[in-house]
Parts: sequence; structure tokens; C-alpha cells
Amino acid sequence: MKILVTGSAGFIAGYLVDELLRNGHTIVGIDNYSKYGFIEKSYDNHPNYSVIKGDVKDTDMMKELIADCDQVVAIAAMIGGITYFHEYAYDLLAENERITASTFDAAIWAFREKHLKKINVLSSSMVFESSSVYPTPEGEQKNCPPPLSTYGFQKLACEYFAQGAYEQYKLPYTIIRPFNCVGIGEQRAKNEKEILSGNVKLAMSHVVPDLVQKVLKGQDPLHILGEGNQIRHYTYGGDLARGIRLCIEHEKAINNDFNLSTPVSTTVKELATLIWQKINGNKPLSFIHDKAFEYDVQKRVPSVDKAKNILGFEATTDLSATLDEVIPWVKEQVALGNI
Repeated sequence: MKILVTGSAGFIAGYLVDELLRNGHTIVGIDNYSKYGFIEKSYDNHPNYSVIKGDVKDTDMMKELIADCDQVVAIAAMIGGITYFHEYAYDLLAENERITASTFDAAIWAFREKHLKKINVLSSSMVFESSSVYPTPEGEQKNCPPPLSTYGFQKLACEYFAQGAYEQYKLPYTIIRPFNCVGIGEQRAKNEKEILSGNVKLAMSHVVPDLVQKVLKGQDPLHILGEGNQIRHYTYGGDLARGIRLCIEHEKAINNDFNLSTPVSTTVKELATLIWQKINGNKPLSFIHDKAFEYDVQKRVPSVDKAKNILGFEATTDLSATLDEVIPWVKEQVALGNI
């Protein structure tokens, strides 16, 4: 299958492209390298991979790339951790809407005029930002109040783009919601604003690499946002990539939506303790509780039954094993000055 992946130089896409290539697919990537700049990937010279430096908002270019593809995976977006939600509240909405509209315009054209079979939309767990139902099942995004953050609202809008394109043009879709992807390959964004947490500059506004680099740099006491009781489901990037691939390949994924996540809940304080122990052993740990951000969702617990029952997907890599991969990588990036 030939697949167009937008935002192919990004964090999750790095795991996904590798997974798709290893499973026999041909991949065309597009990225403008605006977030990290150019980063070499292990598959750059793979015979079934090609990448174009370009802007997804260029709909004519998108049509050229998508013309002979079977499916498209829409990943390209302004995306970051929690500081992004506050520093780029307007841009997250406006820029991502432009990206989404251009991608769907090209996909609708290719579905009607060429042989595109489906669009796969990477949404976000943030569509459930205002939910009070746990575990949160697929469909709850239409029952709970809308997200309060512009990022969460725009991700919900992506899902309505898929709904509208199907209702009007019969473009098949799959909506994919990753939960708290953790892995290697993410660096400091070029447009990241400087935010200090104690005496350490935040790396990517994502909790795992930020906590790792704080501990590696010797921060003690360790700064965390709020009380550290926020519940998350930290899911390994390789597991997510496998789940996304199943969403692409599986016939029952057509016109369906899936939460992709580990079933294991972890508080930020538990995460911080595990990272601390892996780096500092039995050295006593104490915390300083920084003021929490406005859109720091306190509880995020997905239902994972649908993906398991329909796709046969389960996230199998535990947090400890994931950190064993992430910590050495972050240590190397700190030494290189990338974080």
C-alpha cells in the first residue's frame, strides 16, 4: 500500500514511518521542518521511502503527492506540550485549521478523481478534556462539554472534518487518538519560548523528557507542576505506531474511531519517582510544587477495550522499559545541547 504521511519528520511519525516500512508499505512523507529543523531518520535511505520538504497548506502540492496514494495519514500540526496550549492559543487553532482543511481538500479530490481509499486522522486525548467519565470510551467526545483549550477544541474539529467529508463526499476515514506518547526522537522546538522550572529550562513541554533532563541536570528538590496527582497513560511510541498501522490496515477501522493507549494509570508524582530512582537510585527525593497551568487536565483515563476487541491492539511496553530507552537518549541529547 502506498501511504502519504503528513508531518513525517515529527515525533510520532518517526515511529509510524518505521513501522509501516517494516510491514511492506511504500511511504511518501511531507514536512516543512518548522518545528525541529532537519533531523536524520534511520529510514531516510529506505528504497520505499521518499520525503518532500513542503507545506501541507499548499493544497496543489498535496494533490500531486496524494494522486497515486491509497491512504493518507494526517499528522502534520502545530503540536507541543502543555506550555504550547498557553503560549500559542490562537496559532494552535488557526494554523491547524488551515493544515486540516488543505489535507482534507486534497484527500477529497484524490478520493473522487484518483484512487485514494481513506484518510486517517490523528486526533488527541484532549478531545476528552472536559469529560468526567472514566475510563473514557470512544463517543464520549460528543456527550461531554467541549474542550476548554484551543488545542483540544481544534483536535475535536479535526474529527468533525472527517465526519463532514464522509457525509458530503463519502470519503472514508479512521479517527485515531493517541494517549501521552513517550519515546525517543523529540528535541527542543525551534519556536519554543523559554520557560524555567526551578533552575532548569523546560525541554519540550512534555512531562517525561522534561523530568528526565531535570534529574540528569541535578535538580534537587525536583520541580513538578501542581500536586503531582495528575493521572496519565504513558504509551510507548512503538506501541502507538503499531496501533496506528492496524487502524490503517484493518477493514473494520473504516469510519470508526479508536483510543490507542496503555491501560495503566500513572500519576505525575509516580512517574517522577520512577525516573528519579532509575537515575539516582535510593537518594532521597523531595518535591517543589510549581503553579499548575490552566489546562493541565487532572485525570485522563481512556477505555482501551474497543481497540483491543476490533483491532486486536494492546500496548505491551510498560513505563519502566520505556524509560530505559528514553533516559539514555535524553542524556545524550543534553550532552549534545539539543535539550
